[in-house]
Amino acid sequence: MTNQIQNSNNKYDLEERTAKFGESIILFTKTIPINIYTEPLIKQIIRSATSIGANYMEANGCDSKKDFKNKISLCKKEAKETTHWIRMFSIVIPNNRYELRKLWKEAHELALIFSAITKRCIV
Repeated sequence: MTNQIQNSNNKYDLEERTAKFGESIILFTKTIPINIYTEPLIKQIIRSATSIGANYMEANGCDSKKDFKNKISLCKKEAKETTHWIRMFSIVIPNNRYELRKLWKEAHELALIFSAITKRCIV
């Protein structure tokens, strides 16, 4: 029961959620055969997906509202970029569409969350 409560709370713990998302992307890319199409996509998606959490960590340490809003905006930008790379993967490796859909949904939800935070943040 404690694990269920802890897992459901992780949905609202953005530090944990963004870290788990980055980990999911890394684990996903480890299953992809490397070729001329996948190699650049793997590099790009790992950069954008893992920087969501890194920028969120930086936002939590900001000293000003302006800097906080800037870092949260970067989180949103990177989440949106990650949805683009996931879409490209769906063309290159169509057999993985189910997993890609789950990853895309999470990246999209993160983009919406960071967009909402940015809109509420008055500088």
